Amino acid sequence: MKRVARWARAEWGPLYVTVRGPLLRQGWRAVPLALAAVCLTAALHFVHNQSWGYGFVQDVGAVRAADPLWLALLRTPLSLFVPALDLPVWGALAQLLFVFGIAEICLGRWRTLALAYAATLAGTLYARVGIWLGPDSPLGLPASDAHVVDTGPSAAVVGLAVFLGLRYGARVTAGAVFAVMLVEVLVKENLAGKEHMAAIAAMLVLCAIPAERRRRARKGVRADVPPSGP
Repeated sequence: MKRVARWARAEWGPLYVTVRGPLLRQGWRAVPLALAAVCLTAALHFVHNQSWGYGFVQDVGAVRAADPLWLALLRTPLSLFVPALDLPVWGALAQLLFVFGIAEICLGRWRTLALAYAATLAGTLYARVGIWLGPDSPLGLPASDAHVVDTGPSAAVVGLAVFLGLRYGARVTAGAVFAVMLVEVLVKENLAGKEHMAAIAAMLVLCAIPAERRRRARKGVRADVPPSGP
C-alpha cells in the first residue's frame, strides 16, 4: 500500500496541490468556465432532444466533413458543447466538470478554452483530411464519414486530459488516456475515435513546442558558459 501511495503522490501530487488551494478558498467560484460549459452542454442536449430544437442545434453546432469549410469553422466553437445523442449525457457532463475544472485552475480560463478549441478543431480538420486520403490509407476514412457529425465535448476532454497529464508529470495517466483512445480506434474504427486521436496529436505538438524551446534555451546557456580550468 505504501508503494501505491508513493506512486499516487508522484503521479497526481502536483495536480492535487495546484487544485486543492483554490477549491478550498473559493469553492465552485474557482471554476466558472467548467460550470458554464456543463450548463451550456446540458441546455443544448435538452434543446437537441426536442422536436422544435433539433434543427436549431444542428444548424448552429453540428459539424460534418461534408459541410463547407467556412460553415464548419463557424459551427466548431459551439460544437464543443453539443454532446452525442447516442451516448449518456451525464457521463459527458461529469467529464466536462472534472477535466475542465482542473484545467481551469491549473492553466487559466482562457488557455483552457483555447486548448479545448484546438483539440476540437484538430478532430474537425482531421476528418476532412482522412476522407481525402480515403479508406485505403491507414489514416484515411470512408466517404460515408463525411456525413457523420463530429465528436462533441469528448475531443476537448481527451485533449485537455493528455495536456494536463504531460504538463504536470502525470505521464501514466496521459498514457492511459492515449491507450484507451487507441483501443477505441482499433475496436470500433469509428470517426469519433480517430478524431480523439487527432486531438491527442494536437496536444502532443503543443506540449512539445515549449519543451523544445526550453531545451534550446538550456543548450544556449551552456554554450555561453566559458570552460573552467587554468
